[in-house]
Amino acid sequence: MPYQRVTLGRIGFNLINALFMTAIVILTLYPFLYILASSLSEPIYIQQGKVSIFPQGFNWKAYSLVFEFPMLGRSYLNTVVYTVVGTLISMALTVMAAYPLSRRSMWGRKTLTTLILLPMLFSGGIIPSFLVVNALDMRDTIWAIVIPGAVTSFYVFIMKTFFEAIPHELEEAARIDGCTHMQILLKIVLPLSLPSLATIGLFYAVAQWNSFFPAMLYLGSKTMHPIQLLLRDIVIMNDTDSVLGATDASERALMGEAVKYATIMVATLPILVVYPFVQRYFVQGAMVGSVKG
Repeated sequence: MPYQRVTLGRIGFNLINALFMTAIVILTLYPFLYILASSLSEPIYIQQGKVSIFPQGFNWKAYSLVFEFPMLGRSYLNTVVYTVVGTLISMALTVMAAYPLSRRSMWGRKTLTTLILLPMLFSGGIIPSFLVVNALDMRDTIWAIVIPGAVTSFYVFIMKTFFEAIPHELEEAARIDGCTHMQILLKIVLPLSLPSLATIGLFYAVAQWNSFFPAMLYLGSKTMHPIQLLLRDIVIMNDTDSVLGATDASERALMGEAVKYATIMVATLPILVVYPFVQRYFVQGAMVGSVKG
């Protein structure tokens, strides 16, 4: 490793960089820590504004009320189904679009690339999308949630770039051995593209988990609502009475804010738990194609 001189400018740059990154971490973590602390605090301290990033008067009551809410389990199940099915469909369509575009010998490659690029720049809007979903009789079904936004053009181009970074010699050797394009994709390209698959799959999963607007448009039955739509009703629409149930008026006034914070945590934690298992692929995914052997 070559020796690097320690200069005053380098020390200053490292110090400023460390301070800048620390500030970003604090700004990112503070809202989450505040919500967590508020959800575990006594309601009276929340109303008095005495909660910072540490709970004041430890209290599980808000979580017990949220977990006893009958619609929570149904909404959670709906969200898990939408996320799993939607991510699988999105990944399958993204791979099927990106792989042919990564083959330079494909006829009409530039034209198809332009057609896929257009949705990144222009959108038909909400009303045409609603008319299409309604005409296809997909309202009040899972397909209204997972099909209209199944493919993101940006992710198609990212996946295409990863596929192009794989040495062509591997594909040529497989073709000499008699492999078809599908066999090359399944046995060579996809295993070597695991970092990109995991990264883009997480992006699709997070987007599907956090989505509530399509459900608000296309799902009329509350039994099909995802957790994010339930979260919207409780936090934004202030519908805490359905969670608090038959509690008296004074307790409702106290517990309302704590219930909101607890609901946010319950809706957020699952996707945060999944992230550490995929995080290691982000660095690998960013490095694919940057080093040539």
